[in-house]
Amino acid sequence: MVNDIKKDAEERMDKSLQAMLESFKKIRTGRANPSILDGVMVDYYGTPTAISQVANIIVEDGRSLAINPWEKNLVPQIERAILKSDLGLNPATNGDTIRLPMPALTEETRKTYIKQARAEAEKGRVAIRNIRRDANGKAKDLLKEKLISEDELRGSDDQIQKLTDKFIADVDAALATKEKDLMQV
Repeated sequence: MVNDIKKDAEERMDKSLQAMLESFKKIRTGRANPSILDGVMVDYYGTPTAISQVANIIVEDGRSLAINPWEKNLVPQIERAILKSDLGLNPATNGDTIRLPMPALTEETRKTYIKQARAEAEKGRVAIRNIRRDANGKAKDLLKEKLISEDELRGSDDQIQKLTDKFIADVDAALATKEKDLMQV
């Protein structure tokens, strides 16, 4: 039973870490990266669809993306979707190709993005701590029902704490990497 609680906590902590990493992808660095468009949806015959599902996204050079839609009629819709997104990017159309230049980051925008990354990391840490609290509560409930002993409870608490420390270290490492990326000129 204690192993089930630990396994469930580990799966949930991993999902929290993955969610934080996904939110980091949306924070723009100075370099062009196709994953910045992951959250942008295009109306494709009445269905919201990710741009990557209706077009090829190519990194042309370090500072721009080229989007080649598979259907010509999608060009204005993709442009509109990019403008509506809060990415702060201005697409430029050249025939069937949409070019997406990445503006250079100013010192002020870098600091803003670092604050945003730190806030996302803190959300991840809080989620992981909440999962620890839930797992410890489940173990205490098992003790109250006399399904486990106090020694097993202490062992469970230690295992869950080690798991929590591991995932929080992963969050901190991901944040340090993102901050390094943001500060590169």
